[in-house]
Amino acid sequence: MNPLTHNRWNDIALEDLNPLIQRHFVVGSEVMLARILLKKGAEVPLHSHHNEQVTWVMSGALQFSIDGKTIVVKAGEVLCIPPHMPHAALALEDTEDIDVFTPPREDWINKTDGYLRGTK
Repeated sequence: MNPLTHNRWNDIALEDLNPLIQRHFVVGSEVMLARILLKKGAEVPLHSHHNEQVTWVMSGALQFSIDGKTIVVKAGEVLCIPPHMPHAALALEDTEDIDVFTPPREDWINKTDGYLRGTK
């Protein structure tokens, strides 16, 4: 069990994944909450993972390619992505989103997420 924590986003360093995407996150024992900042034109390449994902767009807009569909998620909207479903995203505007994953993304924690870093 992880200990009780209390954080402010401003106190958690942003991680530069590439020139257009930054993130920071907090991790519990069974859930991860991430804040992602994407500049207009940022691309998240097609990928999938065993984690269930909920994406809440706080500002801006993301265009997802998922399950053979194109879905635009705008500020105030939420997208639930089932485990193992391949998806990609494009920032149509400068965007801030909150992603929730269960279980936590080990590849993010261990920094082995090359698809976001342009190293895969």
